Amino acid sequence: MASEDSVDRYQANRQAEIDSSSIYRAIADAESRSELAEVYRRLATTEEEHAQFWETQLQAAGVQPGDRHPSWRARTLGWLAHRFGPAVVLPIVTAGERTDSRDYAIQPEAKDTDLPRHEQSHARLLDEIEMTTGGGLEGGALAQLEGRHRSASGNALRAAVLGANDGLVSNLSLVMGVAGAALSASSILITGLAGLIAGAGSMAMGEWLSVQSSRELYQRQIAIEAEELAAVPEEEEQELALIYQAKGLPQEQAEQLAAQLVANQEEALDTLAREELGINPEELGGSAWEAAGASFFLFAFGAIVPVLPFFFLTGIPAVGGSLVLSAGALFLIGAGITLLTGRSLLYSGFRQVIIGLAAAGLTYAVGSLIGVAVAG
Repeated sequence: MASEDSVDRYQANRQAEIDSSSIYRAIADAESRSELAEVYRRLATTEEEHAQFWETQLQAAGVQPGDRHPSWRARTLGWLAHRFGPAVVLPIVTAGERTDSRDYAIQPEAKDTDLPRHEQSHARLLDEIEMTTGGGLEGGALAQLEGRHRSASGNALRAAVLGANDGLVSNLSLVMGVAGAALSASSILITGLAGLIAGAGSMAMGEWLSVQSSRELYQRQIAIEAEELAAVPEEEEQELALIYQAKGLPQEQAEQLAAQLVANQEEALDTLAREELGINPEELGGSAWEAAGASFFLFAFGAIVPVLPFFFLTGIPAVGGSLVLSAGALFLIGAGITLLTGRSLLYSGFRQVIIGLAAAGLTYAVGSLIGVAVAG
């Protein structure tokens, strides 16, 4: 008879597979390219077979699995895929496949089955999709969501969550600091709004410089590649052939393909930029202005929360309202982080509340000390 811990593990594994299947089907529905959509549907079918494996384990342990229902996290990721495109959630799904592969490799019921190999294969396939197609999200849309927290995986969702968190925590700390110094409600309101505008403007400028500098660097790299292609086309042809050989093509076929590409310099330059430099010439990292606007909006969206009560209240009620409203927003941000981590909603939500309020408490104490010193 399986132990209680084993049953809990079976149930957790089953739910993870149900969630993966649900997300894959949502991605398939959102995918505009029919061949990719079919790939996602096949992955969903495989995950459903994995869920059946764990249901069999549960039944052998005397536990009825019950109906299959995706978790709130899976439903939310599915909604994000429909709303913003597959690329928003693909990095999260890929990370989950890698985790499942490692977990299954050490679980006695799964390690000698196809489950670890399937999950590892899924992760490699998703990596290849991201690298070769961008996952289905256009560069401009990605830049709108990414903000300062761009990651190697292109995780726009992480950028959105952290951008709002930056604005919320920094402005809450600022507001509580000046409130601790016993300033008037109007002074606190002006300070909070100034902090919002200054912080959002700084984030937007930093993001504009970051994206624009990247674009200029990419343009320079492509220009150098164009000069080399015009001056020594045979060397560029050899480089392309080696790249295709590294991707698995036989030498003769790789050389033929490279020769065909170099015969058309425009097509060859586009291919070299993508294959050798890892640059999409059509996007060049996205629009600097879109990235700046998104960064400004995300920061301001978080920063306005602790300021709102001071529009309507004064004194202790305003401070209390700011803390309560900010705590609620911090909990929601923590809940959003669970979309990335898969951790418990309550754990992540309350952890975010504790960290944010601790920062606010520290600045309130410092403000109080400064206020007493100035008054004395």
